[in-house]
Amino acid sequence: MERYEQRYERRDAQRDERRHGTRSANARRAAVAAAVAGGLLLAGCSGGTPDRSPHGSSDKAAARPAPAAPFNGPAASANPEGAAGGGADDGAAQKRDQSAAPSYLSTFALDVDTASYGYARRTLTGGRLPAPDTVRPEEFVNSFRQDYPQPEGDGFSVTADGARIDSADTETETRSDGGGGGGWSLLRVGLATRSAPSTDRAPAALTFVVDVSGSMAEPGRLDLVKQALGSSIDSLRAEDSLAIVTFSGQARVELPMTRLGDVGSRGRVHTVVERLEPRDETNLAAGVQAGYAEAVKAARPGVTNRVVLLSDGLANSGDTTAAAILDRVGAARRDHGITLFGVGVGSQYGDKLMEQLADKGDGHTSYVSEPEAARRLFTDQLPANVDLRARDAKAQVAFDPRTVGEYRLIGFENRAVADDDFRDDAVDGGEVGPGHTVTALYSVRLRAGASGHVATATVRWLDPSTRTPHERSGTIEASALTSPLWTAAPKRLQVDAVAAYFADWLRNRSTSGRLPGAPGIPALAEHATTLATSTEDPAVRDLSQAVTQARQLAG
Repeated sequence: MERYEQRYERRDAQRDERRHGTRSANARRAAVAAAVAGGLLLAGCSGGTPDRSPHGSSDKAAARPAPAAPFNGPAASANPEGAAGGGADDGAAQKRDQSAAPSYLSTFALDVDTASYGYARRTLTGGRLPAPDTVRPEEFVNSFRQDYPQPEGDGFSVTADGARIDSADTETETRSDGGGGGGWSLLRVGLATRSAPSTDRAPAALTFVVDVSGSMAEPGRLDLVKQALGSSIDSLRAEDSLAIVTFSGQARVELPMTRLGDVGSRGRVHTVVERLEPRDETNLAAGVQAGYAEAVKAARPGVTNRVVLLSDGLANSGDTTAAAILDRVGAARRDHGITLFGVGVGSQYGDKLMEQLADKGDGHTSYVSEPEAARRLFTDQLPANVDLRARDAKAQVAFDPRTVGEYRLIGFENRAVADDDFRDDAVDGGEVGPGHTVTALYSVRLRAGASGHVATATVRWLDPSTRTPHERSGTIEASALTSPLWTAAPKRLQVDAVAAYFADWLRNRSTSGRLPGAPGIPALAEHATTLATSTEDPAVRDLSQAVTQARQLAG
């Protein structure tokens, strides 16, 4: 079996190539071979065509190689009966893919980050519009509860649905490129893992790496972190262990790995947390390195090992780039499979650095600015972030060009995967825990008079224990995209649409750059207000408030 170190080295090299828009010579040769063997180059999505966006296609799109060969690994069970979009088992999905060829392809690693949305809300509350480069639409969408069916075991259920975009309140309907509301639909691919009580998991060894630099003295930073840590201590199990490392100009081990079931241990941990105080500059690299060193000491079979970084991400001394910081602890990550969970705080927040750290550390990020949100994160969500349901999870959506004229994936730019790397398990995917959902939205324009098959969505993952690959697929037909979005679509799909269009407006407020079918900000605010009332969901109420704040700030 390939060692962790060899596997992660291959993944890191391929991930770096993807980020710079390149592929290995082998991948290029494989693409050419596939094209010659198939006698046809297919228009596609994602992964390195230099002359167009990797997240969309049209009839004029550049040519791409054929889809990967059929999956021959162990099959996961089909979707639960009656799941939206019509589930298909592995064999049926492959036959559908082959019979529908040629098809457009869209491939990405799964992402359960939500920090971008949390930080945007904090920025708006502070009276400012968020910087466009901190807005990631997929993190807005994935901040909301979904009602997808859950699978029976590890892995995913696959749900595919959608709705027609009406042009009545669409800001972009007069676009010269034929965009706008006319002929466009919103397609949703929803993935869900099975939830589990916190008792149904392996013991955890958590190393909390806490930023105690001078910038953390601001209200809503270290004080919030201390409250969150206190909640976490009380919610973890007796067989779990916890260590605390702090950093400012230097790193310090405040508490070595301590089993919480030992007599008096919880009290000792609380005392350490209560004594945390801000000091001087921010040597984030030293903190992460010391944290990983403590995590390695606690590594043992049958225990889930995580580093939890709590910081404003404003590194100003030592190594200050994600690559340099993670390279210094690369061996610990590769040899022991230790993943990084980032929790961001503060009105001034190093969003880009924290997101990159989580990406390279095979983890994810959240952002908190309020005590209740911090409590929920550490008492309700942390158990889901400790255990895993799937490793290296990737999704590929194959669009049928007989029915689809154009499509565009909303967000996931940082998670793009080359189409022919979908079934290459050395290429990095996302780690997903119990009770998580992942939602991907596409703007899709069907051909005139189109009917029948629109797309097949397939998710591939590795078993968390055995690393055996599995896949599951779902399909969607043109008839599922006929209901008007704002009047007849499911409420949760409407919430997803508001979140996606809101992120799109924050990133690009000029009409020419907006998503096809995107409402103007006045109409978007009205939709959000209506949904806040009809769903009675506090999270949707917060979204409505954020949209209203943005509208007011924009004048």
